[in-house]
Amino acid sequence: MKPDLREALQTRILTGDGAMGTYLYGMGFPVGVSYEEFNLLRPEVIADVHRRYYEAGARIIETNTFSANLASLTNYGLDNEVEAINRAGVRIARSAVGSDAYVVGAVGSIRAGKRKNMSSSLLEQLFRQQIGALLSEGVDGILLETFYDLEEAMLALRIVRSLSDTPVICQFAVEKEAVTLDGKTIEAVFESLRLEGADVVGFNCRSGPNGILRAIDTINGDVQLSLSVFPNAGIPDYVDGKYHYSSTPEYFAESARKFADRGARIIGGCCGTTPEHIAAIAAALDGYVPQPVDPADLLQTAAKERVVISDNGAPGRASNLEPTIVDLVQERHTVIVELDPPRDLDIHKFMEGAKALKAIKADAVTLADNSLAVTRMSNIALASLVQQQVGIRPLVHIACRDRNLIGTQSHMMGLDALGIDHVLAVTGDPARFGDLPDSSSVYDLTSFEMIRMIKQLNEGVAFSGKPLKQKANFITGAAFNPNVKYLDKAIARLEKKIDTGADYIMTQPVYDRELIIRIAEATKHLQVPIFIGIMPLASGRNAEYLHNEVPGIQLSDEVRKRMAGLEGEAGRAEGVRIAEELLDTAMDHFKGIYLITPFMFYDMTVKLTDYVWRKTGSLTK
Repeated sequence: MKPDLREALQTRILTGDGAMGTYLYGMGFPVGVSYEEFNLLRPEVIADVHRRYYEAGARIIETNTFSANLASLTNYGLDNEVEAINRAGVRIARSAVGSDAYVVGAVGSIRAGKRKNMSSSLLEQLFRQQIGALLSEGVDGILLETFYDLEEAMLALRIVRSLSDTPVICQFAVEKEAVTLDGKTIEAVFESLRLEGADVVGFNCRSGPNGILRAIDTINGDVQLSLSVFPNAGIPDYVDGKYHYSSTPEYFAESARKFADRGARIIGGCCGTTPEHIAAIAAALDGYVPQPVDPADLLQTAAKERVVISDNGAPGRASNLEPTIVDLVQERHTVIVELDPPRDLDIHKFMEGAKALKAIKADAVTLADNSLAVTRMSNIALASLVQQQVGIRPLVHIACRDRNLIGTQSHMMGLDALGIDHVLAVTGDPARFGDLPDSSSVYDLTSFEMIRMIKQLNEGVAFSGKPLKQKANFITGAAFNPNVKYLDKAIARLEKKIDTGADYIMTQPVYDRELIIRIAEATKHLQVPIFIGIMPLASGRNAEYLHNEVPGIQLSDEVRKRMAGLEGEAGRAEGVRIAEELLDTAMDHFKGIYLITPFMFYDMTVKLTDYVWRKTGSLTK
């Protein structure tokens, strides 16, 4: 007989399973249905997924019941099936795995998003109904996962404790730069849960391994509980109508050892992970003996940085000044620099960055459109301020995600009225993976259609086909990701964007000099200018995050080796040196240079802009 879960965690690290929903999606099952209902309709499918994870090495198996509460199931007409679905979920998991696995009942947050104002009394009824059904089937533990606030997690925990002494794992979804939860320090939240009877605390979803590692590194002191971690497989990309995750099983194996070093005793995966990821974790932890960790050492290595890259790669810039960037780049090297709009109401640092770039004579400032689906200040508002107060050309992203056809045309008409005429059409990262996961992704348009319809405004014709009395004058860009296995296929897609009407191209960051040369050779037949993306790395951890978790970015082994272990000023200095070396190659093959500012360290892109002018003699422009 296997030991109690609490006892097992005293002596070993247990590998958790991986994603259920995104794995079913990858198997071809559509979104918009209740995967929990599969417990009744397709039990053999759910059993097969559990079996695959078990055979990969998982010994913590979650039931397929994450959203099996009355509030969620009612949306699918399953009001009367709450108990049946939860009980079936436990039985299916038990039947699919060996007796050495621990089957834990998965219970997700109910009050997140649109239900955030649900009363505590109703919430208690819903949790009690679901948790009671799971406990009645004799689960080895309850997993409270993807919670966003302490109050809801505490309520659910108290219900479990009122019904049973079964072990409880409490996991929160945090953004990768988070140092607090619900306004409290992470260690204070974990201590509150410990006092209420939690056995294990940790994190899942929202972040990949890098973000959860950083959240753990902010903990100051001993939380006196085992930790569990179930990260996403990086940031999802949306390609040809499908979600794709970039983190490899190898990266998860490396991360698993780091989690173990930091005290994690349950290590699995969330969205985007597969049996291959779990097999890599299990192999990495086989016979692994974690080393003691000094919390002070962890704090010294905690990264306080943030990266934002749009799904299609390129951020934007805008201008109503003559000549256009297309005119400029035909004559000389031209530099455009990205600054991310702030996530709060303080624009001081952003404006200081824009002023510094104006002083160094950058040709434009680009502004993304809620990249990574994370809510930021309106880029159209900031673009107007930059244009009026700083006098530098703004180039604005327009994402397909957030606006329907009506809103998109309205947005474009407003830009025209403000004299902001340089834009970049991008698909936009899916809303479900951002900071407001219950918001909707619109996608009335693809980026191809967006380009075509913006160019239609230049003919004085509305999206509906009606005349607009006068013509717009948009210079419209398209994004290009060259960090792919088959560059020729990416070029073919790029050619279609140009045929649709793109005036210029902006690429994802490139970190390989040989790839820059390959891009130049592969695109020399194109008739529009290409702005090659260069983003200086800020630290070794930043480098690993970009390489392993951000779609469309790949770092060479040489670059990763040079950045390994570097943080703070040393990391940024080496990042600038690497970027300068890349620029040496880029400037030989491209006149368009697109610099991306990491974490608002605009002094880095100011230095690189100056480097371009000194190397090309364009400072006298």
